[in-house]
Amino acid sequence: MSTVLLFVIVGKNEPLFEAEFNKVPGSTTQDSVTRQNYFVLHSAIDLVEKAAWTTSNMYLKVVDKVNHQQVSTFLTAGNIKFMLLHGGRSEDSIKNFFTDVYELYVKLSMNPFYKYDTPITSKSFDTRVRAVARRYLS
Repeated sequence: MSTVLLFVIVGKNEPLFEAEFNKVPGSTTQDSVTRQNYFVLHSAIDLVEKAAWTTSNMYLKVVDKVNHQQVSTFLTAGNIKFMLLHGGRSEDSIKNFFTDVYELYVKLSMNPFYKYDTPITSKSFDTRVRAVARRYLS
C-alpha cells in the first residue's frame, strides 16, 4: 500500500497550492482520512512559526509528528511555508524536493502576471511540482 503524501504551500493568510502525491490511480481516499491529513498539516503551522525563530535555516526539517506521520517544512525568505505531510522519508530526499520546488516557486514569482501571495493556478507549476515529487519522493 502506497502512502499518500500531502504538500501545501501556505501564504500569509491562506493556502496557495495543494497537491497529493503517490495516490494510486482510480482509488478513493476516505474523506475522513483526507480531512485528518489537512488538519494535521494546518495545525502544524503554529509549530512552524515557533521553529522559525529558533534557526536561520530555510529548511526546518520535521516540525510535528502525529500518528506515524511527520510534517516537514521549508520557510522562504518571504515567509511562504512549504509543508509536506509524509510517513517518514529520508531527510535528503525531502530537502532536495523542497529546494527544487523553491526554485520553481521563485521562477513563478518572477512572472509579471503572478501576484505575490495569491493562489497558484498554473497548470505548468502543478505539473512540474508533481515531476519533482516523482523524482525525490517515490
